[in-house]
This record gives sequence, C-alpha cells and structure tokens, in this order.
Amino acid sequence: MRFFRAIAFLLALFLLSFLGMSSSFSADTPKIPNFWDPQERFIKPDVKSLPRLKFLTTTDFAPFSFIDKDKRLSGFHVDLARAICTELEVLPVCQIQAVPYEELEKEMIDGNGEAILAGLAPNAVARQKFAFSRPYFQLPARFVSLKGSGYADPLETALNGKEVGVIDGRAHAAYAKASFGDMRLRLFETSDAALAALKKGEIAAYFGDGLALSFWLQQQVARGDCCEFVGGPYLSQVYFGKGLTIAIKKDNRELEDAFNFALRSINDKGIFAELYLRYFPLSLF
Repeated sequence: MRFFRAIAFLLALFLLSFLGMSSSFSADTPKIPNFWDPQERFIKPDVKSLPRLKFLTTTDFAPFSFIDKDKRLSGFHVDLARAICTELEVLPVCQIQAVPYEELEKEMIDGNGEAILAGLAPNAVARQKFAFSRPYFQLPARFVSLKGSGYADPLETALNGKEVGVIDGRAHAAYAKASFGDMRLRLFETSDAALAALKKGEIAAYFGDGLALSFWLQQQVARGDCCEFVGGPYLSQVYFGKGLTIAIKKDNRELEDAFNFALRSINDKGIFAELYLRYFPLSLF
C-alpha cells in the first residue's frame, strides 16, 4: 500500500489536467465496477443524533484525496464522504480533515475522528485496533500492450510463450508467476524501465497496478497514444488486498452498519458511478 501511495503522489501532478478530459481515451463505453452482492440488503440505522461525523484522510493519495489547483482538499474520498453523510442525513455535522498518513491511526485513537477514509489496509494488525466497513473499491491488476497488438481474453492463451514485463519482488509479479505459467516473465527493477521496453517493442505486454497504469495511459494519450489496456481486470484478495474500506473504532457496530448501508445505497442510486467517472476518466476495469 505504501508503494502504491508513493506512485499516486507522483501522479497527482498529472491528475488536474486529466480530470477535465472526456472519455475519448477509449472508444469503449467506460465500465463501472460493482463490488456488491445484489442479494444482500442492509438496514439503515438511525445515526441522526450524532454530534459529529468526522472523516480523516490524507492529501497524497490522488485521485482519492489531494489538494487541487485552488488549494482545496478534493478527490474521490472527499466526495464519497459527503455522499455518505447525505445518505445518513447527517450532512450538517459531517467533517473531513486531512492529516499525514503516518498520523491517521493516532488521530483516530485519540478521538479526533470517527472514521478513516484513506485506504488503510484492513489487515490483521489493523483489525486489532479498528473495525472496517465492507470494501467500496478494489484496485485491479491489468495488462497493457502496444495499440493494435490484437491481444484479447483469454490472455493466458494470447500471450502464451511471449515475454511479459513485471516488477521484480512485487505482488503483481508473484501473481503472474502463480497464474500465468506459460508466459515468459521478464523481471524489471522499475515500472519506468518495463514500460520503456514495452514502447520499444522489446516485450509483448506489461502486467501491473491498474490505477498507476491508467494514469500512465492518460499521459501516453497526451503524447501520442502508444498503448492500451488489453484483456480484463484481475482481482485477488490474496495478492492485491481486500480493497478499500472505511476504518472505524472497534465495537462501534452502529456506525459500521450505517456505513455499509450508505455505501450500498450510493452504489444502487448510481452515485458511485458518477464519482467513478469523475475521477477515473480512463476506467480501471
């Protein structure tokens, strides 16, 4: 997660110019992911008596949270927090504050917030301190290749015997080794080196983080459009984590249920789709 956040921070400089671009990055209709079981239902708890609902986030997690050109805290998480507060009818007491990532847990434990909305991983260590909502977003892995390559699903067959770049030591390399046995994986030290090799035609494709690659592809559009996503997204809780969730204080079941209701309602009403298209003009999926 920290590696991903570092990538996101570097790419934040490019975000503002791309948010205004249209969906012309792809001729295909943007694909809106849905992470919810259509059969599951949530009951809306009454939390309107809350004196405060304060979300803690960061400024270095673009496009989820960042400082925009007008020096305002902006991003997917900021708008999502407002949407949650609207669904729960607590908008008058809704707050969102940015703090350094390293201080999120302490601020929460000290009572300076009711929720962390900043991509805190719900791993075993974190679960000893906090409870977590259902995942509202997952970060897929994707393949990219040169435009016109013709590669399509199943990529396990299309790329059989071909050289595919991955970053040595990263989760995507481990996933590729476990899942794509017939591909010839070429290990690189950095994504920059791997993507440079792709542009030169030295490898058939590159496999990596879908969010980082979506930003890279947007840059390629601005520079002449060399590459594109090929095949579908790859999700794995084992290799890529359980997704983005909201952290809350342990044993606060009422607020946990309220967040789950609000997140599901936001999805069903199409609000999630609106936010997704606003901040991810080139779909990760």
